[in-house]
Amino acid sequence: MRVYQPPTPISLRLGATTFDLTSRALVMGILNRTKDSFYEPAATFDLDALFNRAQRLIREGTDLLDIGGVKAGPGHEVDQDEELERVVPVVTELVRRFDVPISIDTWRASVAKAAFAEGACIGNDISGFADDEYLPVAAEAGATVVATHIRLRPRVADPDPHYDDVTATVAEFLIERRRRALDAGVAEDRIVVDAGLDLGKTAAQSLQLLRDSDRLAALGAPLLLSASNKTFLGVLFDLPVTDRREPSLAATALGIAAGCRIVRVHDVQGSVRVRDVIARLIEEERS
Repeated sequence: MRVYQPPTPISLRLGATTFDLTSRALVMGILNRTKDSFYEPAATFDLDALFNRAQRLIREGTDLLDIGGVKAGPGHEVDQDEELERVVPVVTELVRRFDVPISIDTWRASVAKAAFAEGACIGNDISGFADDEYLPVAAEAGATVVATHIRLRPRVADPDPHYDDVTATVAEFLIERRRRALDAGVAEDRIVVDAGLDLGKTAAQSLQLLRDSDRLAALGAPLLLSASNKTFLGVLFDLPVTDRREPSLAATALGIAAGCRIVRVHDVQGSVRVRDVIARLIEEERS
């Protein structure tokens, strides 16, 4: 398989920094301030544990950190006030301690606004901007946004999703969400798209989207891949969530080679190594 060669250079602004993503992907380290995450539930709900993990991810080479306070799937209700309490003080401290961009993983505009005020510069919204205030808030803050495809909405089970053509449907959705972000005043080089693997997709549909990353990478915005330890890998390889490291790294490699330029991961060290190898291959092929 030939590695993806973007037709034009790819750049992305995160805060005051512009990143060249033409041949090198960014690794986004996951920080969960949740009690019921699908991966290591409550392992980093305690603040000391969370900041220790953040420090380890920084040592391992993460390019940015993504902090979330509510899991995507069904679970106990977490209202706005609780989400704010879980994540906003964490954003404040992450910005104070570490010199990397901070992403807030939320679909609530109110939470994003509070996080942006504390120094977060990315709004990672898995709802596809369902909150009408999300994009105006991001535009006013000069923040980067991630537009993610989801068939229904966060926290709602979607056990039997159907698509006539999953890649075409997702591509159309992401193009429309990118246009919506532009119309709201978000700068072109501050928009990222994400196919939303596992979000209203069967294992086969998620795998198809991963295989078609080159098509999604050509939509006009950097493509984010969130495949780390996901359910589709467990289904495909009959593995519990604690044994999905190698499939996750393989998905990361395939995704980057096919054009993904941000990878959201639990295993930062392994993903950085995979990213660096593929960046070298891309640079060699371009030379």
